[in-house]
Amino acid sequence: MKHIFLLFFVFASLAGFSEAGILLVEGKYQNKNVFVQNGFNNSGVGFCAYEVKVNGQVTSDEVNSSAFEVDLAPYKFSIGDKVSIEIRHKDGCIPKVLNPEVLKPKPTFDILDLTVSNEGILNWTSKNEMGSLPYVVEQYKWNKWVFVGEVNGQGTPATHSYSFKIIPHSGENKFRLKQTGFGSAPRYSNPVTFNSLMEKPGFQIAKDSKSITFSSETSYEVYDFYGNVVKKGYANNLDISNLNKGKYYLCFDTVVTEIEKRR
Repeated sequence: MKHIFLLFFVFASLAGFSEAGILLVEGKYQNKNVFVQNGFNNSGVGFCAYEVKVNGQVTSDEVNSSAFEVDLAPYKFSIGDKVSIEIRHKDGCIPKVLNPEVLKPKPTFDILDLTVSNEGILNWTSKNEMGSLPYVVEQYKWNKWVFVGEVNGQGTPATHSYSFKIIPHSGENKFRLKQTGFGSAPRYSNPVTFNSLMEKPGFQIAKDSKSITFSSETSYEVYDFYGNVVKKGYANNLDISNLNKGKYYLCFDTVVTEIEKRR
């Protein structure tokens, strides 16, 4: 009897019945199925993957082949629903997911309305989101589009409304929205433009070269001559005491100017 048990143990080990782990693939449903390359078990007997679960439910997919498809249609997912696929595999091998990107959202939004209120709130309504991605809010100033914040998208095709508090500068202001997804080019909204009646602030460098004073609060950035940002913020006073002596570029409001720290 002892010899029979030992023989069964050896056979089971050669057949690869021992569980090595779980290959986990997660993302959001994009109306596409997942394909898996399934090699042989380390012993050469049987295939590597032996069970697949989708959101905790064992699938009916045929996994005993060199490649198989995880069919997500039976689960009646809606676009943007969370998907978690567990691929249980045997010892000494790991199956390979051939198209994991199909569970990664891409920017597909359509903007229905984009406005700025008198209170300085950027409001927009959108639809056709195919997964939760942040809406990046950009403002055009200093001759480029500048990141000013972000709002997480809902990630479903239904119509959603969002808002973001902006800080305008003097004169014409321009804002836009951007989303970037997995392996895809960014998607942009058309810009929204409005005019601000606020006065353009001035600035003055202290005689001791330790600070810069603006005539009113403003967003600012300071660059060294290599293009590195060394100061950034929103205030009416800027401490530059820790900067080395030399020339810098000061950006504030709509102004880009060269300054020199003399001490």
